[in-house]
Amino acid sequence: MKKGRMFYGIFIPILILGVGLVASFGSYIYVSTIRSVVGQFSSSKQSYIEQIKNNLEHKIQSIEYAFNTFSTTSSFQDIVTHPITVKDFEAYRSVNSQLNYIASMTAEGTEYSLISLEQNWQIMNERLTSLSEEDVEQLRGQYIDNQNQSLFWIKTDKGIRFVNTLPVFSSKKQAIALSDISQYTLDSIIKTDENAHVYILNKSGGLMYDSGQKEMTLTEAQLQELSGMVAAGEENGRIELEAGGRQSIQLLYAKSGYNNWVYLTVLDQDEIAGTLSMTKYGLFALGLLSILLILVVAYFVALYFTKPIQQIKRSLSIVPPVNAKNEFEYIIHSIDTIVSEKESLASLIEAEMPQLETQLILNLFRNRVTPEELTRNLQRFGYVPNGSRRYAAMLIQLDSLGDEGASSKDVLLLAINKMVEEVIPESQRMLPIILNDDTQATILTLPELSEAELNKELLDYATSLLRAVRNYLKVSISIGISKCYEDLLESKEACEMGKQALHQRLNLGKESIIFYEDISKVVSGPVLLHYPAELETQLFNAIRLGDKEQVTEALYPFLAQLIGKNKSTLNFEVMLVRLVNNLIQLEQHLGVQVLLTQDNNKLYHRVLDIRNPEEIERLLVQEVIYPMTTAMKEKTSKQFRCLSDKITAIVHSEFDQELTLEGIGERLHYNPNYLSSIFKKEYGTAFSEYLMNYRLEMAKKWLSETDMTIREIAERLQYHNPQNFIRSFRKKEQVTPGAYRKLQQEA
Repeated sequence: MKKGRMFYGIFIPILILGVGLVASFGSYIYVSTIRSVVGQFSSSKQSYIEQIKNNLEHKIQSIEYAFNTFSTTSSFQDIVTHPITVKDFEAYRSVNSQLNYIASMTAEGTEYSLISLEQNWQIMNERLTSLSEEDVEQLRGQYIDNQNQSLFWIKTDKGIRFVNTLPVFSSKKQAIALSDISQYTLDSIIKTDENAHVYILNKSGGLMYDSGQKEMTLTEAQLQELSGMVAAGEENGRIELEAGGRQSIQLLYAKSGYNNWVYLTVLDQDEIAGTLSMTKYGLFALGLLSILLILVVAYFVALYFTKPIQQIKRSLSIVPPVNAKNEFEYIIHSIDTIVSEKESLASLIEAEMPQLETQLILNLFRNRVTPEELTRNLQRFGYVPNGSRRYAAMLIQLDSLGDEGASSKDVLLLAINKMVEEVIPESQRMLPIILNDDTQATILTLPELSEAELNKELLDYATSLLRAVRNYLKVSISIGISKCYEDLLESKEACEMGKQALHQRLNLGKESIIFYEDISKVVSGPVLLHYPAELETQLFNAIRLGDKEQVTEALYPFLAQLIGKNKSTLNFEVMLVRLVNNLIQLEQHLGVQVLLTQDNNKLYHRVLDIRNPEEIERLLVQEVIYPMTTAMKEKTSKQFRCLSDKITAIVHSEFDQELTLEGIGERLHYNPNYLSSIFKKEYGTAFSEYLMNYRLEMAKKWLSETDMTIREIAERLQYHNPQNFIRSFRKKEQVTPGAYRKLQQEA
């Protein structure tokens, strides 16, 4: 589903903030880890270089001490000042033994030599060699001349060499002691691994040792620079050396306090990076998981906070869409549209209120209002609740038309209806209506007065109306007034009382004001009051349909009123004869064989001879009504489909004309209520709904295939107001006709 701007307005900031926090926290951890690892790595390397310095320094000190000690002995003076030949075995052995002793005290694999400058001989590796004067002069030039020290170390091709010119504290040198430590021996002393690159510089910056295990080698200039930097620094530490355009080199050093040698090792960044690689990958994976979690959290947080907005949008989906920049603009537009439509609908309802109120009064007189509907409508039209007042029905009929013709009767009734509104205060009545072609009717709402006072007030209203009609309309009227009653649902009976009272004007003359209460003692009561004609119609329609359930639903209320409201024996017998006669007429009309016999008069006698109401009910139900229902069910099962098909055929061919079930009933010669029941039973929907749906389907076809305007389509489909058509179309299709046409064109 497409997300709105508000969703992304919440989602993106949360995501950016979360990613920023993860990146910041991850960077902090990574930098802290690097610093920690570099610190630990540097500390380890620093310890390592200190260990190298101590090991090598110990060996050097041992060598120097051994030769210095040997040079101070008396035997040394005797040996170096006397010639040694192959015949002087004792002297040779003595010197060789001393050198072997020194070798045992120092580093293994070190070669020692002793050269006598006085007697021109050399003992090296247990070999005695005679030297020429030229050799001696060369040795003096190499190790004694131009040297300001008697004891020093130099680098050779094979390692490093210790030179000790003896005696140490004499300017006249008699001998030279040499000690050669090979590269291999140095490597074994230093014990470098394959990743450590170690340099040893003397106090003047000269390179004494280079482990040489990597391609990276420092130049002589760099070594001199390092020597100067170390000389100015602490005894040990870390220094950084620029590498000429390449990444700078970091080195750890330890400076010897014994001979000022400098021990260096390179802080290998690749090695550090290798150590950090797992940490880096772990942090990267953790960061990705954290970002994914933040993404999910941001999505659901944004979804949660925008859910009410989406619900509002779905609720407002009936409003035509608009190109709004965000949800709030759409909602505001939708609310404005709804408010506008509500105001328009309120205006329309306000204009229709008199018609609706008139219909309510008519339904009261016809007993077509439920208690719930009555309560709701009384409140809607501003009347007091039912039962809180007393009521009376006042009916008016014209005695004569005066100088007016018959065509003016409707106008006169409307004028009389208007006069009732003016004469009787609004608080004392409900809306006056035209009941039928001959009668105007009004329900009076009476105050809490005694019977005499109420009758006087009713008489005053009636007298005022007689006088006003005579004076202004020049016609005469008679007025019938029912008994007072306390429940508006009894208005139909009150209306019949008023009609019965008006029947007596034949005896009383014109301009009569007749109270039903005054004539009720001399008449048996209104016939329609005792015979439930509407219930009979419902019952007969159910029989025509052959629907036993509907027959049962209509039958017992009908019999209850027929038996219960006719207390007089004579009236009850007359009503029974009327019922039997109507049943025979219905059978003749339907053409079923249940009662159509030559001795139908026996049925009249059976009904009239029975004095038990329960037995009369059983006879009518079991022997007359139910058998007729069964016979009609068998007969009409085939006719229902035929009638329904005829109705649908009329709809399909005449949908663009004014169609009503009453008009179709006249054409097919059937009662409209009967046709309605058949149609609903066959198609499962009411005729009006079927007609509306078919018209809307034709509207969809015209919208897709023609250029007819919406107004033209509405008029052709018998919608007198295009807004009603638009409202019906949107209710069914969830979009307006214009929006539907646009969607079809884009498809």
